[in-house]
Amino acid sequence: MAQNQIQIRAKDEDLKGTYSNIMQIIHTQEEFILDFFLVSGSAGSLSSRVILSPGHAKRMIAALQENLNKYEAKFGAVTPAEQPGSIGFQPEQQ
Repeated sequence: MAQNQIQIRAKDEDLKGTYSNIMQIIHTQEEFILDFFLVSGSAGSLSSRVILSPGHAKRMIAALQENLNKYEAKFGAVTPAEQPGSIGFQPEQQ
């Protein structure tokens, strides 16, 4: 079975990536919303929001698990990070 090749465009700024040290997941029947935050001390900011269909979320979880297994096979076991406190949104000050 032949696979179609997909050409992806990306701006240089997007290729730099965005660091996140906390993630929050919200879901409805139709979508999963992944909010990535950068938190330092008692304050933080939203770094990125990714919205996925449930089917794509399931494929992403499988891909992450496969890659984590490969990482641990090469570099050793990963210790889970500490559970963060609760996250609350505050409106941006204008």
